[in-house]
Amino acid sequence: MRKKEDILKILDRRVAICDTTLRDGEQTAGIVFANIEKYKIAQMLDDAGVQQIEAGIPAMGGDEKVAVKHIANMGLSASVLGWNRADIQDINDSIDCDVDSVAISLSSSDIHIQNKIKKSRDWVLAKISESVQHAADHGLYISCNAEDASRADLGFLVEFARTAKEAGAMRLRYCDTIGREDPFTAYERVKTIINLVGIDIEMHTHNDFGMANANSLAGVKAGARFVSTTVMGIGERSGNTALEEIVMTCKHIMNIDSGVDPAKMRPLAEFVSLASGRPIYVSKPFLGSNCFAHEAGIHTDGIIKDHKNYEPYDPDEVGLERKIVIGKHSGRSTLVADLAKRGIELDDDTASLLLDNVRIASISLKRQLTSDELFYLYDDLVKGVNTFDR
Repeated sequence: MRKKEDILKILDRRVAICDTTLRDGEQTAGIVFANIEKYKIAQMLDDAGVQQIEAGIPAMGGDEKVAVKHIANMGLSASVLGWNRADIQDINDSIDCDVDSVAISLSSSDIHIQNKIKKSRDWVLAKISESVQHAADHGLYISCNAEDASRADLGFLVEFARTAKEAGAMRLRYCDTIGREDPFTAYERVKTIINLVGIDIEMHTHNDFGMANANSLAGVKAGARFVSTTVMGIGERSGNTALEEIVMTCKHIMNIDSGVDPAKMRPLAEFVSLASGRPIYVSKPFLGSNCFAHEAGIHTDGIIKDHKNYEPYDPDEVGLERKIVIGKHSGRSTLVADLAKRGIELDDDTASLLLDNVRIASISLKRQLTSDELFYLYDDLVKGVNTFDR
């Protein structure tokens, strides 16, 4: 097991990623990873530069415990973390798996304290103190998870964080458990906790209102140093903060290097997609095949002149390719550029006539056209063949 000092060095950066694809990602309804798939995902996360991998829940026993122990002994550069309830036996199960870090989770909102665990605030604080202290006594790096933090009373959340820190926790995981946080509130609450307690914060946000990435970034803006992610944003209900979104928005929007290689994200996502049975949607940011697909005439004209006109980053950065689509919304410049590849020069009048036929064909077929189909339409046009005799 790594020493705590070594883990702190691994995690010592402005933004560190704790990826939970193998734990919260697998908790997606209907997703089950085979252990051999978990090992491959862990290796790919490590190769990409992810600093900490939440490998699973050792207390589940069986194959889960086997997988966590195997990942902890793969010799990865990343820290390997086991998830636990605030329970001594859970933590002992993690210790049995040779993980170097633990997440210790307990409800922090009155909704959960009263209706889920049916205890008191004092009981929660005592349980946090006891379990965190136990993990600290075994030399583990500790993240203390405030479940349902976004609905917790802020005063109690501060007390929760302070109790965890005093018992030996290195960071507090701010859990937006039901995805109901907004970026403005997240910023203020996270900033308050950091100012009053002086503990590192990890953002763990869900996407029920489509704001998981925005809430994580708001936390980072407020001073949070850790972000919990899953590949493609898989996770319970509407999913979690997506690894690829955080990596790229930190880099391009906030000018923060997460240490994760963007070029490694698509192969990783393709494997997770295959293992989980969840497709990569064509419009998925940073992964989808449509990220650099252009059809509208004004856009394609701008792209042909300079790709920076309508592209926020270079497709090579994430292993995607630029596509100029020929279809209903195309402009003449698309046709001119495509046929020029065949050594054909279009004059303005011919381009206009050909564009009319392209639009008719695209509407009739209800799809885009191939380069060959464009050439056939051009060939018919110059031969005087009326392709669309109405």
